[in-house]
Amino acid sequence: MRKIIHVDMDAFYASVEQRDNPELRGKPVAVGGRRRGVVMAASYEARVFGVRSAMPSATAARRCPDLNFVKPRMSVYAEVSRQIRAIFRSFTDLVEPLSLDEAYLDVTDPLRGPKSATLLARMIKDEIRATTRLTASAGVSFNKFLAKVASGFEKPDGLTVIGPEDANDFIASLPIEKFFGIGKVTAARMKKQGVFTGADLQSLSEVELAQRFGKMGRHYYRIVRGLDDREVRPDRRRKSVGAERTFFEDLDDVGQMEDKIEEIARVLADRMERAGASGRTVTLKIKYHDFVVRTRSRTLPGTVCESADLYRVGRELLHTPMPPPRAVRLLGLSVSKLDSAADSEDPYAQLEFFP
Repeated sequence: MRKIIHVDMDAFYASVEQRDNPELRGKPVAVGGRRRGVVMAASYEARVFGVRSAMPSATAARRCPDLNFVKPRMSVYAEVSRQIRAIFRSFTDLVEPLSLDEAYLDVTDPLRGPKSATLLARMIKDEIRATTRLTASAGVSFNKFLAKVASGFEKPDGLTVIGPEDANDFIASLPIEKFFGIGKVTAARMKKQGVFTGADLQSLSEVELAQRFGKMGRHYYRIVRGLDDREVRPDRRRKSVGAERTFFEDLDDVGQMEDKIEEIARVLADRMERAGASGRTVTLKIKYHDFVVRTRSRTLPGTVCESADLYRVGRELLHTPMPPPRAVRLLGLSVSKLDSAADSEDPYAQLEFFP
């Protein structure tokens, strides 16, 4: 039986800022732009007021008038992430990073330390704290799904263990919105159908779940029974590389939009060069002033990675079928269907490009 640890740093970006600036400690902090954009990360002091990542900065400021906005320092976060991953790899070669601040570890046969996954998780947390002066939460179980759920169960600085003998009772008592992979919309839909907990979900047959939720129903049938045979994959390949920009003032001039797409294309080309990647599908993301998001994509006969090519395709997408009909607050470009030798180690794969 596998021994899986999921490690998730606590409010990572915000915690780094509080670590490096003593004046921010104990205060509500949001990483992101104050005037425009979204919250990238919120400290636990800010979360008390309902401030969350991906929330518009204006909404966050209304919820927490004393919120301290801090500009993101991606190079600093990436360096701290490298320190953390070095700790992971000192325990096991089977490390699957999910982002800068979380990863799965298979410690079935650890490179050092005790055989107990629980003791290893404590050692990893202690070494992260000693090296970075930051806290992490860890979940320990026999598969990835349960380890992921467990890591978020007692944040911050938590350690939750779900053994085979505890799995069914743990899952049965879990509120439906706590299941990793069930978002707010699906959770609301389930509650309308009388599904509030894991036990409610367990009471439904695979056929019933498939009828109600399509192909995801079969997935829910398995996870609610603790069935997950996915391996920890250290060679996990990214699916896309992207860059986007939120503007201080809404753009209503197409010429300005084209200029911004050219800037974003240069950033994206740099990231693709770092990753050694090229791809065939280019997607333009448009967020309007009212936060409605639209995407336009084109799959090319060959791969692209140069900024001039990315700009050309992005500009064409901007005008297809017509330029944006109203003011735009964000533009982004991404490339998928990658031909890449790089794995998710590249810390810049999912980073936004802020003004």
